[in-house]
Amino acid sequence: MSSLFISSAQAADGGGLLANPTVLQFAPMIFIFVVFYFLLIRPQQQRQRKLREEQGGLRRGDKIVTAGGIVGVVQATREGSDEVDVEIAQGVRVKIVRSTITNIVSRDKAANDS
Repeated sequence: MSSLFISSAQAADGGGLLANPTVLQFAPMIFIFVVFYFLLIRPQQQRQRKLREEQGGLRRGDKIVTAGGIVGVVQATREGSDEVDVEIAQGVRVKIVRSTITNIVSRDKAANDS
């Protein structure tokens, strides 16, 4: 009598991509990676590319900030060299490596010297 109410028919396998449980398990992780790429990784790569271009285009008179927090003014650059001469105080010149420069304030921008 109980077999009368229980259907013995089973659903047919639809096949296709969604029928594969492995793809469904990895779909959230793939989605999270795509979101992280567009929100975190890609903008950081663009900022690094822009900074490298600015470091390559340094010229005399540009105000810079190094990774160590030293603020100075570029006095001389050399083509093909990683070193830049920077004046950090009146009469005090140091050579620094271009890759340590983290911020460049062009000499054309107005400074707030109140």
